[in-house]
Amino acid sequence: MNPWAVIAAGTVVAGYAAVSRRLGATAVSGPMVLVTCGLAIGALGLDLIDRAHDAEVTRTLLESALTLVLFTGAASVRLPELRRESPLPVRLLAVGLPLTMLLGWLVAWAVLPGLSVWELAVVGIVLAPTDAALGQQAVADSRVPALVRHGLNVESGLNDGIVLPFFVLALAAAGGGHGGRQGPLAAFLLALVASSAIGLAAGWLGARVLRWSAVRGWSATGWRQILVLTVPITAYALCVVIDGSGFIGAWTAGLAFGAVLRAGTPDGRPPADGVATAAADDDLRRNIAFSDRLGELLAALSFLFFGAVILGPVLEHADWRMPLYAVLSLTVIRMLPVAVSLIGSGLRTPTVSYIGWFGPRGLASVVFGLIAFEEQLPGTELLSGVVAVTVALSVYAHGASAAFLGSRYGSWYADAVRHTPELREKGPVP
Repeated sequence: MNPWAVIAAGTVVAGYAAVSRRLGATAVSGPMVLVTCGLAIGALGLDLIDRAHDAEVTRTLLESALTLVLFTGAASVRLPELRRESPLPVRLLAVGLPLTMLLGWLVAWAVLPGLSVWELAVVGIVLAPTDAALGQQAVADSRVPALVRHGLNVESGLNDGIVLPFFVLALAAAGGGHGGRQGPLAAFLLALVASSAIGLAAGWLGARVLRWSAVRGWSATGWRQILVLTVPITAYALCVVIDGSGFIGAWTAGLAFGAVLRAGTPDGRPPADGVATAAADDDLRRNIAFSDRLGELLAALSFLFFGAVILGPVLEHADWRMPLYAVLSLTVIRMLPVAVSLIGSGLRTPTVSYIGWFGPRGLASVVFGLIAFEEQLPGTELLSGVVAVTVALSVYAHGASAAFLGSRYGSWYADAVRHTPELREKGPVP
């Protein structure tokens, strides 16, 4: 890689870090800054980074970032409490997400002629998962009810892992098993069954080793965080060895790791009350902190490289179908399934609209789109272009609107609570 590209990337990330808190209350988000700077140092600007020379670096960076994000996101979710106390994310994931994939497929069929039926399915699936980081102000604003913030965060943490099996199967079907590609049945067995088993085993074993070492005082705090980092890396690599899905392995490893580590307090005893449960949660957060921060750094660099290596070349050859589908993806394809999934929930129209709008497309869509691009399907150029333009539009639209809409919705909620104390939005969260 060009040394000047490394210098430019480091300077951009350091510069944003220096003003990140100041920008946090404005209409300028981190991904907006990073994608814009990526365009400036890529083929449309200084040409320090390009797809031809830096493809392998870009793929490694993007996949590493998504691996850590999948693992830490899954590890942070409390599945028993989610089923028992959080109907909002369950509705979004169990009803809204499948409907989003299906509607995305149907709309792609109408808007993107020339793609095969399975390539159209790939488009709908790739652009289904959300990334809360693109509208962070919207889910971090304390004026927004905790129920909504929690629901959006949990949805974002789990939906990319849930769509992975559908993506693997659709991509295998689009390839037809030719050119060395796996057929759908082989993809199902290796990616969903074998990779899930490897991930669950790696997460369980990693958490048990960590707990065993911590109880005996054999490991230093910093090295425990290093141990945690090796869990998703090992799970990913083992899945790659068997030609499975490293991402499914990392995601299921996170589910198992978080569940096992929460099963005991820092001193090794099962949590018996709320205080002990909170202690187990704090212990988990401390142990995954390094992986979480590293994932954030890699994700930041990923948006920079997305602008330079992926979006820049796409914009040079974009046609009208790409922005049209992007607009539909961020509005109708997201908001209609959300509205259907929340029927009977008791949530008011402003809340449903707010949840429907803040479904940004981010890192997972970029990585899945890159994988689909490298499969060299007949409609690769159009498929990858639609994904890139949709993510770019989401970066700017959701980033610019997050602070303003968060404030407006928060004001509506405060007024609604005064007039209706039993408002459903005041419901409990874990």
